[in-house]
Amino acid sequence: MKKIILLGYMGSGKSTTAKALGKLLQLPVYDLDQLIEQECQSSISQLFLERGEIFFRKKEQALFQRLLQQPESFVLSLGGGTPCYANNHLLLADKQVFSVYLKASIPTLLHRLENAVETRPVLAKNSEEPLESFIAKQLFERSYYYHHAQQVVSVDQKDVATIAAEIQSLLT
Repeated sequence: MKKIILLGYMGSGKSTTAKALGKLLQLPVYDLDQLIEQECQSSISQLFLERGEIFFRKKEQALFQRLLQQPESFVLSLGGGTPCYANNHLLLADKQVFSVYLKASIPTLLHRLENAVETRPVLAKNSEEPLESFIAKQLFERSYYYHHAQQVVSVDQKDVATIAAEIQSLLT
């Protein structure tokens, strides 16, 4: 078994799907953002506010690399921006990695994120454009990095169990 990495835009269901997939495959599950919060003893929002995005991205890259060096198999959900910084997208090609882009449409993301602006640092700092335009612009900018994943799974109008089963079927 390989290290299964889930990536995609915020709100695509990476963390929730990772938990379901880990249970299905009987593998440990890690959430990169949660691991950063534990290591720094601070929320992601506080880290962005007090230490800045550069500090956060350096911590994110170091922890991601450390996880990939572990010998055991696991399921890992990345932060939405993780593949887009510090050449992290190149780590998705490692032979010990099975990476899946959880692809959600703009309407799906808008529906999932419209009430989460305050708790998402990247959304909270956007005060100039409508949320739909902001999401569309970021998806366009991040598409290159997300498509370095080995597989793409559409999450629109699917429940978590269906998505997890679809990923499991891609592993065989």
